[in-house]
Amino acid sequence: MDNQLQTIKRAKDILNRPMSISFVSLIIRGIFVGLITGLIVSVFRWIIDRTLSFLAFVYPLMANHLWLLAPYILVTLLIVFLLSKILKPCLLDLVGSGVPQIEAVLLNEHHMNAGSVLWRKFVGGLLAICPGLFLGREGPCIQMGACVGQLFGKHSKTSSQEKRFLLECGVAAGLSAAFSAPLAGAIFLMEEITFNFQPQACITALASAISADLVTILFFGVRPCLYLPLHHNLPEGNYLWLIILGVILGILAYVYQYTLLNLRWWYSKVKFPNIYHSVIPLLLVIPVGLWNAKILGGSHKFIAYIGSLNTSGNLLKLLPILVVFLIIRFCFSMISYGASVPGGIFMPILVLGALLGAIAAVILIHQGIIAPSCFLNVVVISMAAYFGAIEEAPFTAITLLTEMVGSVDQVFPMAILTFIAYIISNLLGGQPIYASLRKEMFKK
Repeated sequence: MDNQLQTIKRAKDILNRPMSISFVSLIIRGIFVGLITGLIVSVFRWIIDRTLSFLAFVYPLMANHLWLLAPYILVTLLIVFLLSKILKPCLLDLVGSGVPQIEAVLLNEHHMNAGSVLWRKFVGGLLAICPGLFLGREGPCIQMGACVGQLFGKHSKTSSQEKRFLLECGVAAGLSAAFSAPLAGAIFLMEEITFNFQPQACITALASAISADLVTILFFGVRPCLYLPLHHNLPEGNYLWLIILGVILGILAYVYQYTLLNLRWWYSKVKFPNIYHSVIPLLLVIPVGLWNAKILGGSHKFIAYIGSLNTSGNLLKLLPILVVFLIIRFCFSMISYGASVPGGIFMPILVLGALLGAIAAVILIHQGIIAPSCFLNVVVISMAAYFGAIEEAPFTAITLLTEMVGSVDQVFPMAILTFIAYIISNLLGGQPIYASLRKEMFKK
């Protein structure tokens, strides 16, 4: 009898081990979710990159031939019309990044028609981002990945728990493919979406994120998507200044949160339907593009432009233009995100963080506090700190910037600055931004 009980116990232990047959099967399905998501997101990224490169050509052309503005405005109005038709059937599912909607689905507060949302988010995201609105690609990518995971679970014989895991796999794969950052994709899922660190969920999500990144490598190569060569380390003697910079970034992160969470109030003053709100940013962005097309979009190339600024000349000449860039990017990021169109906020936040870091670095270099060679270091760690404080996700921020930039040399000062900014924003009343948006969107 004892031998039988021991045999049964051993059998149960085997079934409950992380690497059981059912778990391996789940990992394989997660990999398929990642591969499909990676393919969709890669095409999405490729189209956006090519279109924004076209804008960098067409805006200077229009600046020199103003008569071209007429057909361009007509095309813009056509985009507004098409967006309204795409958004109208399921506006609540399509507006913004899509992350609050995913959270609501996982909390059983909302049901998402994955098939309809998938193609509408793809086309709607392109129509919103490609004209140069200050929106990120990562939000639509995350939601499209979740749709792939939900559809995969729906059409396979699996338990409700495993269907949930597959949707979560899509989330991790979406962010991984958007930024070629598999670790950040898995950590984002756990830190901001599920708050679940059980082995099955973590390993399955990581497998999905890795497979999604594999597809993006086939499209874009192995070079990090925001490669910024950090040739020097920030000396430890400069770490004290990180406290002051962290406090400033924490305060400004709270300002960003407060403004973003009150966008609905501002747009409620507009006296026409939500589905046509896109006309506001799409028309307002045209004079910005005529002034400087580099500033349009998410934008990876604009961050690279900031990182390449010459800091060996007269630094005070750089300061006014950086401040102007910061004001324009902040205002138009808010106008774009609040206009009931598909688009994310990760890249707009990172651009603002880069500008704040550049401003701080210029001041510190001018005062002789840091060497000009450390300009890029301050830009990179400021991006992580500002993002981590706004998103209330310091682990995601540090991992994401490390993978995007392609360097681990500055992890320690990045962690210090992100931690301080996060604490300050939290003390001021900062809150998880997606949870706040979800409560606002799905309040009873």
